Amino acid sequence: MPSILERYQRIARLYDVLDFPFEHGRYRHIRPALFRGLSGRILDAGVGTGRNIPYYPEGAETVGIDISPAMLARAARRRAAAGAKVDLRQMDVTKLAFEDGSFDAAVATFLFCVLPEDIQEPALLELARVVKKGGPIRLMEYVRPQGRVRRAIAKLWEPWMEWAYGAGFDRRTEEHARQAGFDVTESRFVVGDLIKVLSIRTSA
Repeated sequence: MPSILERYQRIARLYDVLDFPFEHGRYRHIRPALFRGLSGRILDAGVGTGRNIPYYPEGAETVGIDISPAMLARAARRRAAAGAKVDLRQMDVTKLAFEDGSFDAAVATFLFCVLPEDIQEPALLELARVVKKGGPIRLMEYVRPQGRVRRAIAKLWEPWMEWAYGAGFDRRTEEHARQAGFDVTESRFVVGDLIKVLSIRTSA
C-alpha cells in the first residue's frame, strides 16, 4: 500500500482535474466557512494544490503545509496566479517545525479523512501545540452518510476514494478530538449528511 506521500506525489498532476466537478459543484461554496472570522497568523494544514488560497482572510498571514512537494508545486502556481502572499512549506502534520503557540488559528480541508486512525490524535495534538491556547482549529471532512441513498452512493465511491486519495468515510476524527481532550465547539454538516465542519479548541 502506498504511503500518503507516495500517493499524492503520484496523483498531483491529475488532482485538480479529478476534483474539478466536486470543486465547482460543491467545495467552492463551502470553503469560505472555514475562514469566517479568522485573522492573524493562520496555518492551512494539508494545503494540497492551494484550493483554499482564494478564501484566505484579507490581511492574514497564512502558512500552507503539505507532505507532497508535487502538490506544493501546484499550490505555488495558484499562489502566483492569485497574487497571494502565502508561505508554502513541505511538512508532515504530525511533526510540525513551528514553535508552540505560533499561530492564531489552524484549518484543514479533507486532510483528516485521509489520515489513518492511528495518527489522527497525534496530528490533532500537533495542531493544538502550534496554535495559541484557546485558538480555533477548524476541520472540513467527509463522514459516512446515514441517509439510505447517499450511503449507497458513498459505498460505490469508496473504492475509488481509497485508491485515488487514500480517503475514507469512516474516520473517527470527532471522537479522536474528544478523546484527546479538545472542546468541540461546532459540529455541523455543510453538505447533506456527507461533509461536516468541526471546530475544536484546547482549553484556554
